[in-house]
Amino acid sequence: MACPQCPAPGSYTSVIIPLRSSLYSLDALRFYLWIKRLKDLEREKDSLWAGLQVLEQARLWYRCILEDNRARQANVCTRAGARAKEWGGEVWGGAGASSCLLRSQIQRVNGSLGSLMSMPNVISCPSSPKRNGVEVSDSELRWQNTVLVQEVSEKNVKISLLERERDSLLQELSLRLGVEV
Repeated sequence: MACPQCPAPGSYTSVIIPLRSSLYSLDALRFYLWIKRLKDLEREKDSLWAGLQVLEQARLWYRCILEDNRARQANVCTRAGARAKEWGGEVWGGAGASSCLLRSQIQRVNGSLGSLMSMPNVISCPSSPKRNGVEVSDSELRWQNTVLVQEVSEKNVKISLLERERDSLLQELSLRLGVEV
């Protein structure tokens, strides 16, 4: 999804303005802060363009998966009509764990996008985040993000294991009681 009047992502404009006063003057500081703000805005624009490209790819992927789902649903419906009395096989079985994993990942992505769009104050990130009054470096933030993503990943694996255990316990209980679940 390209915007014809917008320059390509990653293009930068360089401006060199000679200062008539000292590098340590108030004008020099203002100029530096102005340039820094422009740089931050350029980075934000690049991030937004990259996000648009990812969203376009995701839209195409969602369409492909949706078409595949429709085809499988039509296939199941035609097989179910042809073998109405059959209770086993692919007609009543599902893709199992892979289908559950895909559904879980799609729900997580949808939730992330929904929460991003619902946050009213997410317009731009500060140029230098602070924690307890001390500036935090970009690499430190990336490391913290990596650690948090790993922790979330581990918790998702635990949740999946607990869900499988719950399903097997429910299945075992239904077999003992002779009830269909």
